[in-house]
Amino acid sequence: MEQEDILILAIESSCDETAAAVVKNGREVLSNIISSQIALHTVYGGVVPEIASRKHIEKIDQVIREALTEAKVTLHDITAIAVTYGPGLVGALLVGVSMAKAISLASGIPLVGVHHIEGHISANYIEHKELEPPFISLVVSGGHSHLVTVKDYGEYEILGRTRDDAAGEAFDKIARAIGLGYPGGPKIDAVSKEGNAQAIHFPRAKVVGSDYDFSFSGLKSAVLNYLNSCEMKGLPICQADVAASFQKAVVDVLLEHSMQAVEKYGLRKFAIAGGVASNTSLREAFVEECAVRNVAFYCPSPVYCTDNAAMIGVAGYYEYCKGVRHGYDLNAVPNLRLGERI
Repeated sequence: MEQEDILILAIESSCDETAAAVVKNGREVLSNIISSQIALHTVYGGVVPEIASRKHIEKIDQVIREALTEAKVTLHDITAIAVTYGPGLVGALLVGVSMAKAISLASGIPLVGVHHIEGHISANYIEHKELEPPFISLVVSGGHSHLVTVKDYGEYEILGRTRDDAAGEAFDKIARAIGLGYPGGPKIDAVSKEGNAQAIHFPRAKVVGSDYDFSFSGLKSAVLNYLNSCEMKGLPICQADVAASFQKAVVDVLLEHSMQAVEKYGLRKFAIAGGVASNTSLREAFVEECAVRNVAFYCPSPVYCTDNAAMIGVAGYYEYCKGVRHGYDLNAVPNLRLGERI
């Protein structure tokens, strides 16, 4: 007797993307609908939480309907509803969690809360059907920089994390400082291709007593000091060189810490995830270094690097299979730590 397919309706609203998806058996994406708010927040130079929450309310019903329609299914076909409940912006998270609980209550479909960072890591399973734990993963996004061992589905050990700014946050701040605007990551990635990454030496920070933790605030300050110094001395500033040199400093630190962990733990599989994982220089550096070390390298397509519901559906599938169910007291947890269960 064939096992019945498990269909997960997934909802993601942790920041400024309103997203819904339908995922089949944890690896097959039947639909992945994303309503982005980038244009809305660009005028403010970053995400405005209250505006994000209001836009989620406007869009969430629409994206869920589109996800079901594109997948050619109805709620009667859905096995479980997976929703991001943390970490993220509390108002934004509440919109997704409230909608998921409402659908679950009205339909009787089981509810599964999903950790946002687990979702990013799980995005690698979509296009790499052969990938299975254990492996090491680097999660780099606007709000998170984590280096973790994926021991099993839903089981993680945090090796290192940022002590201050996340990598994506640093990209946004430096992009603003050199006049590129928001969102910083893609803009620095693009302009860096025209610059010389060796033109300016910016510091590569190490955290004393922790081989795998990250710190980007000193790098950010070094770039700002360089810009101020040039301005005071009347020296010209090459935007592309600053962007390329800054980007290389970030990539070098992420690469060094990651490969150090790979060698220490002896795992020959490595994956990157999160919005910054779509950075072309970062991807190229990891492809090259993993090839030299004979380590299998995995990365999602850019559409699965940024916030999306497909990745939440994949993570939700494995949580569902482990028997995880949440009640209608599920709440948004903006500072939820990886591996923490509510």
